[in-house]
Parts: sequence; C-alpha cells; structure tokens
Amino acid sequence: MLKGIFMGFQALIALSLIASVLLQSGKSAGLSGAIAGGAETFFGKKKGVDKLLGKITVVLAVIFGLMSIILTVW
Repeated sequence: MLKGIFMGFQALIALSLIASVLLQSGKSAGLSGAIAGGAETFFGKKKGVDKLLGKITVVLAVIFGLMSIILTVW
C-alpha cells in the first residue's frame, strides 16, 4: 500500500521534472518558445522565470533521485 503511494508520488515528480526541463529556454528557445512565444510579444520575457525553472528542476531532480533510491532499497 505505502509502496504504491511512493510510486505514484514518484510518477508525479517525474512528470513535473519533464515539464520543468521542457519549459526552460535554451539556445533555440525549444518548447518554451512555442508555448510562451505569443505571450512574450505582449508582456515581454521575464528574466527570472528561467532562473526559477532552473531551481525547480534541481529540487525535483534531487527528490526524484532520493525517491528512486528509497524504492530500490525498499
């Protein structure tokens, strides 16, 4: 029961991690340019968004790694 909850939580973390990586702008703007490209025209690009997404990605990656270790040992 508890292992199933951990596995579900890890799946949510994995999806969040994927989303945070894809939303970061790279050299060619990638998927984030396709999603937010229209909004940048009207509102301008926020400089802190990429920094925030970078921090979120690191936190999610650490949590994902720890959850993987816990589920492997368990």
